[in-house]
Parts: sequence; structure tokens; C-alpha cells
Amino acid sequence: MGRREIPLDPSAGPVQQLAHALRELRAKAGGPTYRAMAGRSVFSASSLAHAASGRALPSLPLALAYVEACGGDRQEWEARWEAAGRELARSPRDDDGADPPYRGLVCFGQADRELFFGRDDLVDRVVDLMGRRRFVALVGASGSGKSSLLRAGILPALRERPEGAPRLAAVRVTTPGGRHTSEHAARLTTVPAASTEDVLLVVDQFEEVFTLCPERDRFLDLLLTALDEHSRLRVVIAVRADFLGRCAQHPGLAAALRDATVVVGAMSAAELREAVVKPAANAGLIVERALTARIVEETVQEPGGLPLMSHALLETWRRRRGRALTEEMYEAAGGIRGAVATTAEDLFRRLTPSQAGTARRILLRLITPGEGTEDTRRPTDRAELDAASPETAAVLEQLVRARLLTLDGCRVDLAHEALISAWPRYRAWIDQERERLRLHRRLTDDARTWVEHDRDPDTLYRGSRLAAAADAFAGEARQALSSPEAAFLDAGTAARDHESRQTARAARRLRSLTIALSVLLFVALSASLLAWNQGRSSGPRPRFARSGPCLFPPRPTSPVKTALPGP
Repeated sequence: MGRREIPLDPSAGPVQQLAHALRELRAKAGGPTYRAMAGRSVFSASSLAHAASGRALPSLPLALAYVEACGGDRQEWEARWEAAGRELARSPRDDDGADPPYRGLVCFGQADRELFFGRDDLVDRVVDLMGRRRFVALVGASGSGKSSLLRAGILPALRERPEGAPRLAAVRVTTPGGRHTSEHAARLTTVPAASTEDVLLVVDQFEEVFTLCPERDRFLDLLLTALDEHSRLRVVIAVRADFLGRCAQHPGLAAALRDATVVVGAMSAAELREAVVKPAANAGLIVERALTARIVEETVQEPGGLPLMSHALLETWRRRRGRALTEEMYEAAGGIRGAVATTAEDLFRRLTPSQAGTARRILLRLITPGEGTEDTRRPTDRAELDAASPETAAVLEQLVRARLLTLDGCRVDLAHEALISAWPRYRAWIDQERERLRLHRRLTDDARTWVEHDRDPDTLYRGSRLAAAADAFAGEARQALSSPEAAFLDAGTAARDHESRQTARAARRLRSLTIALSVLLFVALSASLLAWNQGRSSGPRPRFARSGPCLFPPRPTSPVKTALPGP
């Protein structure tokens, strides 16, 4: 009697589907025992049983031995095995609990030093410059790896205290987005009282100074105190290259960056090879030579391609079978140019229509449209997303799990700006909504100001500004507003309507008063005319009055000459 097998669900995946088909083939062959099948094969009974267990895809020779022992067609089943392998390669897996050797779109952190390769020369150059300058800038295009270089390269190197590096009492990392950046930075730059060493403030994503920081001047003034002769503050910033012109417009910042700027350029082919192979080797994995060569070639040709390469490698790792990462898995993940879009679209297709709308609203809120520069990501507080909503919370969790977003405490952010250009659907949303997004960014800030000022009516929108915002967020577009933003816009509309009603009421009163005054004036005038006419009627009649018209007026009389008596 054959051993009892655990039932399988053929819809659970390609492995289970193939195992279920193998069992059906065995049943059609009369249900031979595995011991009997082993007598017709070079494989043991336990190996043949494992082939149809559904726990893993069997090797091709084992699968074909099972088929031949049951009288099946070798060519047909070889094609079925290959189809199952292709389907399995397309299906990512995270079920073994292993830590991935690649970070995907997420930048490397200080804890990822053992995964960070290919930047040794650049790290040494920056550390050396920091020993000679108190204010240093890393400048590079989006996707050049500035954040990872700072966090996983330079900061760990400083902890090792190489010769010539500054001695530091504390290292603190921040980004400049937010309304209370200056107060936060003031706390970060506080030097421990008992220490004689410096404090290093690392400002990542420095371009947010120009897009998200209302206290820009105060924040810059604070950072530039590092240049004072007796300062114990040191500063390192990482800024996107397309914002370098904005930095040059600030005289103090321009002076600070002179002779203190390191350009973070593209990695060489040898450096890229290290970044591909060594993390996998540390995890006990092998990257096929052909795959390594292909990734290096494609990344060299892709400007800002490091996060795309990292994400493609992560998705390839998730599709691994055994220890090898192969071209087949890489292609199933979508490659350099398609892995991000593949991940995003796979997630998007699994959402309900309502959830898809919520995902769109979340993702658009995380964008600041460029003004003469590329679009930038916009870190956002969870409260602004109305994350208390169960649907919003569920969609947010899925976006984070797919590594498209990061969640750090209450701060939600894109995993990388590469998502903006690498996901065509997202790019189309942004282009369609560009003008509304600009209005929305201003509305968000103004609504926050209104709330912070205890809903002061003087801070509400009026006139054309209110009309533009009300028009932009009418109908379905209103769903994009958070609760405070909707309340702010409603308050402005209510104030406008109240003023309109007051104006209309005043106009009606003025009309009534005008009519009343007109009536009074008419009555008074009529009375005056009547009195005048009555006055004429009661006076003496004319001397030469005629009953008819006077055709010949009387001649004037000459004075009568009276003859006086003579003497």
C-alpha cells in the first residue's frame, strides 16, 4: 500500500500545480507504490515521493523519472516542468525569513555597512576633505547614491577614526523638511558640555531646504555657524545637482561650498561589479557571470540607475531557487528598466478600485512638482494622509511592504525619487495633476497656518485665490483633501458666502433707502410746485388781460405835457 500524501491545492502556485498533476498521472497509472516506481528508476522511493510533495520544484531529471515510472510522455512533461519553472521565477517569495542582500529602492543605512560596496575611493576622499573643511557638500544627480554614501559609507568610516579624520563627540543626521526645522536643528547642533570634540550634523536631501522648509534663512544661518572660527559644529550636506544653482544664490552658502564640494558621479564598471557580487557572496549566494555582466552594462547606460539596479537585484533575489541568481530570474523581475514598474503594477493590480484610488491619493501627496527643476519627493506626516482610516492604513501598509514607500515613525516617504520616473503610471498621474498639485501644496501649508493660528478668519482664502482652490477641488477631486484642508476651504467658502449675503443685504437696504428718499424728494418737490402755483393764482390779475391772445400789445403812453400859464 502506498504512503498517504497530504492533499494539495493546485491553485496555490506553480509548484503545487505540477505536484498535483504528477499525482494524477500516478493515479491514472493504477497507483503504483513509490517502492515499485523506484524499481523502474535510478531514484529512491523517498526522492520520488518528494517530487510530488508540492514543497519545492523537483529537479528536471527527478520529475522525468517520476513521469517515466508512471508511463507518461517525457517530452510533454519536460515542457510542463519548464513552464512551472518560468512561472515560479515570476513569483517572488519571502517565505524563508532570509535577510535580502540588496536594499532595493531604499537607501543604505548605517547598519548596512556589510552590504555597501564599490565606493571605497570616494569615501576616503570625502573623509579626507572633512579633516580640512568644516562644511562639506556631496553633489550628485538623483540616483547617484548620495544618501547611501553618507549613511553606509562615510559615517561608518568616521567611527573607525582614520588618520586625518575629525574627532567627533556626536554625529546627528537630519533632513530639512518641516515647519520647525530650525528648532530641531538647534537641538541637533548642541555640543555636549563635557566634551571638547566637535558635533557633526549630516543633512541629507538638502534640496528640501528650497522645497519644504519655510524657515529656510534661519536654518541656513544655523548651519553656516560651522564656518565661525571658534565653532565646534561641522556640517556635511547631500544635495541634488539640479539644486546647486539655488545654493549659489545664497552668498553665505556659495562661499561655504567653494573648495568644499565633492561630486558623486557614476560608478565605474569595476565598482558596479563589486556592488552586484559581494553582497550576494556575503549571503552565501552566487550571481551568474552572464547576469553580472549584463547588469553592469545596463546600469552604466542608465543615468541615476543605482536604485534601479538595487531594486532589480532585490526582485531577482526574491525569485531565487537555491543559491544562484540567474538571468532568467532577472528577466522575470523586469530588469533594470522594468523591475520597479513590475513591482508597482503587481501591487496595483491586486488592489480593489477603492484601494487603487486611495493609493493614487497617497502617492500624489508625496510629490512636490518642480519649479524649473525635476519633481521631488515630499516626506509627509501620516496624519496628513488621514491614516486613521482603515482603508488608508491598509493601502499604506501594502505600499511599504512592496518597498515603494518607507515609514519612519510618523514620516511617510517615497523609497526613492527613482520611482517617479521608473513607474509610467505614476509619471502619468503627476503630469495630469501638475497644476492641481501646485495648488494643493500651497493649500496644505495655508491650512496648517490657519489651524496653528486658532482658525483666524484673516488667514482664510478670499477672492480669486479661493475661487481657484474651490474649482480645483470640486467634485471627486475633493477626496484628495485631508480633513484640515477641507475644513479650511469650507471655512473660506462660508466666509465668502457670509460676506456675499451681508453685501446683498446692505445693497437691498441701500436700494430701499434710495427708493424712500426718492419718494420723499418727489413728494417734497410736488408740494413745492403746488404751493407755487397756488401763490400765482391768488395774486392781482394783469392790467391788460384779455380773454384771448393779445395780438397787438398796447403802445407805451407818453407823458402829458401840461401848458403852464405864462408870466
